[in-house]
Amino acid sequence: MPVLVRLLAHIPLRFMHVLGALLGWLAFLASPTYRRRFLANAARAGYRFAQVRAAVAQAGRTVAEIPRLWFGAVPDCALVNEGLVAEAYAAGRGVIYLSPHLGGFELCAQDAARRWGHLYGPITVLYRPARQAWLARMMETARNRPAMQAVPTTLTGVRQMIKALRRGEAVGLLPDQVPPGGQGVWAPFFGQGAYTMTLAARLAQQTGAQVLIVYCERLPKGRGFVTHFERLDAPLADDAVLAATQINRAMEQAIRQCPEQYLWGYARYKRPRGQRLADAAAEGMA
Repeated sequence: MPVLVRLLAHIPLRFMHVLGALLGWLAFLASPTYRRRFLANAARAGYRFAQVRAAVAQAGRTVAEIPRLWFGAVPDCALVNEGLVAEAYAAGRGVIYLSPHLGGFELCAQDAARRWGHLYGPITVLYRPARQAWLARMMETARNRPAMQAVPTTLTGVRQMIKALRRGEAVGLLPDQVPPGGQGVWAPFFGQGAYTMTLAARLAQQTGAQVLIVYCERLPKGRGFVTHFERLDAPLADDAVLAATQINRAMEQAIRQCPEQYLWGYARYKRPRGQRLADAAAEGMA
């Protein structure tokens, strides 16, 4: 399998996106569970299927472009609000990039490392290792590259991120990823309680790092990507639930800019093992 993935990395992106679109529709039509979750998540955000229909194919493209993003040349990205990055680094306390599961989210950290790693130091990204040994090794190899270091979702990984920020470097996280039980709080996401990581807010509060929202919009016909940068509306609150709510709101705003590229089929509202539904009700989220 690793050999096949590396071979696919050399196929032009536009062809992989065609294949990915077909795979996206195949998964949507073949899996009632995935289809119901996709439609339910989009409806919670106020979207009819006709409005996010394109997201079915885009989900497949997200998977199909992984070989290229892991082992091929990094695609070109145009930038929107690039000046916010320089301003964030100029504060001298590090930068926290927060990316939703939107567009080419795998590319956000890679492009940042290529553009600014030689100026400000490497970017450290958090990832959840795969259960299969071969895939875990391949992910580690793919995500550790020049000016980019991947660390696992462990206490050791978190410590490495804090050290990177204190050196004035950058870190990257997917804050709409459901964290393990005990590492999050219940906070509203598109109007429904979602178990949300507290790590992003804690990193910012402990280090004073600047927080930027970033997402890579995928252009049609394999023409590349456009990376968008935005600031948070206000400093993060000290309260964990309020801070998680702020971050979720920022994710919602980014997703609404490009809803046809969000992974609506992601199980965002699942309950982690060990977390009771009563916990959500106690926080007013049920």
